[in-house]
Amino acid sequence: MELPRDFPVVERRAVRVVVLDAADRVLLFHTRDPEHPDLGVWWELPGGGLDAGETYREAAVRELREETGIVVEPGDLGAPTWRRRASFLHRQRRHLQDEVVVTVRLSGPGPDVDEAHRLDYEVEDYFGFRWWPLAEVLADRPRCYPGRLPELLPAFLAGAEIDEPFELWS
Repeated sequence: MELPRDFPVVERRAVRVVVLDAADRVLLFHTRDPEHPDLGVWWELPGGGLDAGETYREAAVRELREETGIVVEPGDLGAPTWRRRASFLHRQRRHLQDEVVVTVRLSGPGPDVDEAHRLDYEVEDYFGFRWWPLAEVLADRPRCYPGRLPELLPAFLAGAEIDEPFELWS
């Protein structure tokens, strides 16, 4: 698929994390892009790009700490059995990224999100969070990033290998 030629392209590797608490609720951020209000709002998994020399496990641990305040160890993460390539607008760039999705299961109830270590744009973009009961995500099918999250989540959590086709999200 050819990318739209609308903004400069940034290619990167990224990781997204399905954080589950002891009550089988998944953490999603309510988000928007203030520079593209036409995109509306959506729910998004925590995660982001890998820094130079960083593994997906190291990036997932760092991103969770920065975005949520949740501290985990690399060994707490599940295998990257969901792989995807996606493109989306963010601020004045088109991101083209190869992503893996991993899980982490917390031993207790999902905590409130600690925003103290967020980057400036994350503070602006993320305007809420919710620990969604899995059944509600599957039934309500909210608009999400990744776009097929409600559809693919059951198979992913059951351990299926998912090689998702390219998603032009925005």
